[in-house]
Amino acid sequence: MASIVSTMRTSPRTIADYVRTMTTRQLLVAAGTAAAVLVLVGVGTVMIPNSLFAREIAPTWWSYPVWVLTAVLSGLLAATYVVPRGGEAPDDTVHEGRWGIAGTLLTWFAVGCPVCNKIALLALGYSGALAYFAPVQPVLAVLAVALLWFALARRSEGVAACAVPA
Repeated sequence: MASIVSTMRTSPRTIADYVRTMTTRQLLVAAGTAAAVLVLVGVGTVMIPNSLFAREIAPTWWSYPVWVLTAVLSGLLAATYVVPRGGEAPDDTVHEGRWGIAGTLLTWFAVGCPVCNKIALLALGYSGALAYFAPVQPVLAVLAVALLWFALARRSEGVAACAVPA
């Protein structure tokens, strides 16, 4: 646990340094992944109105910033796996992608409609989903962002540690 807390304290400088040194290729992967996460999560949770899915309860005010932040962090995390042309591969012993995937999936549950979630609906019923699952969604949102931040911090540290001067 102390490792996670220390990584989260030191990571903003490391992540900012990583973003400043990203290549065009990495930026394109980050932007493409962020757009894909925005669309997939947005359509599936009806944050983006569409005819494929319906939502009975309107999104909360905090759902939109969490959704966008998740997409940005997911894109930056995906870019850490892209090797710059002519560069050396980053240290792949740091496999933090699983935390990023978990964070993105948690976002799906955090910003989705509490009564449209079939798992919550089957387990708790309509009123139970509103009474018990809906109040937990902000906690899931914070946990999702924290997992993505942690994964990105660890990956960016690994990339910075293995950087080779041109």
